[in-house]
Amino acid sequence: MDINNYIKNIFRIKGPDEFNDHAIQLFKYQYKCNNLYQKYINLLGYDISKIKHYESIPFLPIDFFRTTKIITSQKNHQAVFFSSGSTNSMKSKHYVLNLEIYKESILSSFKLFFDHPNKFTILCMVPSFKENPNSSLAFMCNELIKKSQNEKSGFYLNKKNRLKNIILSCEKAKQKYILFGLSFELLQFAKESSIALENGIVIETGGTKKNQIRIIKETMHQQLKLHFKSTNINSEYGMAELLSQSYCLDNQIFYSPPWKKVLIRDKTNPLKIINDNQRGCINIIDLANIYSCGFIATNDLGYSYNGGFNIIGRNQNSTQRGCNLMV
Repeated sequence: MDINNYIKNIFRIKGPDEFNDHAIQLFKYQYKCNNLYQKYINLLGYDISKIKHYESIPFLPIDFFRTTKIITSQKNHQAVFFSSGSTNSMKSKHYVLNLEIYKESILSSFKLFFDHPNKFTILCMVPSFKENPNSSLAFMCNELIKKSQNEKSGFYLNKKNRLKNIILSCEKAKQKYILFGLSFELLQFAKESSIALENGIVIETGGTKKNQIRIIKETMHQQLKLHFKSTNINSEYGMAELLSQSYCLDNQIFYSPPWKKVLIRDKTNPLKIINDNQRGCINIIDLANIYSCGFIATNDLGYSYNGGFNIIGRNQNSTQRGCNLMV
């Protein structure tokens, strides 16, 4: 596989046939070069010559990222991103060999769902990248902040008075801005600040559970709308083991960029993919995961619908995780 040509082309995918072609290319490459993935597939007894469609590709359980270094090349890694588990021993580790791929995925996806970051002031209520260099979320926010080329853009998790003043100044000048943050931090700020967001876009992330507190996503969004006096709340879905994000634009359904796809597997038969509107566990194909594994069986529960998907919780006995655990 011509890696450089593959990297260039995945961000230009326009349809399902192109996606399938690239998925099969990646699968064959990773079967050949990723020792753990190859062993896993061989133990399952697959005949890889018969795999012609992405739905037939075996998905690697995400828990392997906790116990093994998942790499598809012997190049030196440029970064390691940790999941937001409750203890170091439970955290997954994603070794990223080419950060430029992650940067391209971040920017291309954001432009697809919103616009170029330079159209906004980017205000992030997440732990800063400087203090959390192993957080993929902090890295993503740092990239968006840099791409915005706006002196007001930055990390404001512990600068709530400053954040409120900047939002008020943006509102007064009718300047567009994005308030991106951990769901519980955003809700607390919304309750405390009592400001109306007329020119701002709110994007929450990190799940709806923090420590022992759980809130239904719809309730979280209703409260955010109420306190921000906003008609629109968006969500982001990503994880340390992936290099691509999905976004939910003010409804329950997340959509992914053309180089990422979410499938639902049967809870009782992990090798079976099920149809729309049936609940099961989430499998993810991320074609940007060239140097780790692009085919991951997560522990999240959900269902697919009309080209998108919804998250409804976590599988029982799976490791507690989510970016709200960062604070």
